[in-house]
Amino acid sequence: ACVERVAPSDCSVLLTGETGTGKGEVARALHRGSTRAAAPFVHVNCAALSPSVIESELFGHERGAFTDASIRRSGCFERAGGGTLFLDEIGDMPADTQTRLLRVLADGEFYRVGGATPVKVDVRIIAATNTDLQKQITEGTFREDLYFRLNIIPLELPSLKERIEDIEHLIKHFNEHFAHEHAIVPPKFSKQALKILQNYEWPGNIRELRNLCERTAILLSGQVI
Repeated sequence: ACVERVAPSDCSVLLTGETGTGKGEVARALHRGSTRAAAPFVHVNCAALSPSVIESELFGHERGAFTDASIRRSGCFERAGGGTLFLDEIGDMPADTQTRLLRVLADGEFYRVGGATPVKVDVRIIAATNTDLQKQITEGTFREDLYFRLNIIPLELPSLKERIEDIEHLIKHFNEHFAHEHAIVPPKFSKQALKILQNYEWPGNIRELRNLCERTAILLSGQVI
């Protein structure tokens, strides 16, 4: 319900929660429910990019900006123009890049790496993290002013063990999906098996449950578990 209320706005959203709770799915739902739904949705995993390439990936670069820059290249901000930019694992963004990102959020423009002409940009920012940004601020690894720019609408995704009433519905959803994807008859879980699943801690959260459903759908097709 909160996602449905927030989606139509252009406010920045900060998604928090453990890994596997579905932050990427919520980001896509926010985009689909926005006025930008027909424009691009660009996903950037900040943790997967080395400090040496993240600025070029986000902001693009001009020809000759560095040794391998043989052509001008657009970055994720330009590719997301008019749409949504999803900055996943924002807590892993290097300090220098945090400063540049803050300027973009404040001014709505940026410079490509090696560029001298500002580029105007119109994107909605959704950020996500499974780390404690407040702790990172205290430790000096995350900018407090950037945190407040991103944290206009905070959405915390609960762990699966906090929402065990959803497990049965999620299993039904995943089984229907895998039945279609693999053209099989998914297994059924007995009440006793379902109770065991509801008492499990789920350290991998919904992603772990999804993997379990795919595994059982393939290995135990048509059976009762």
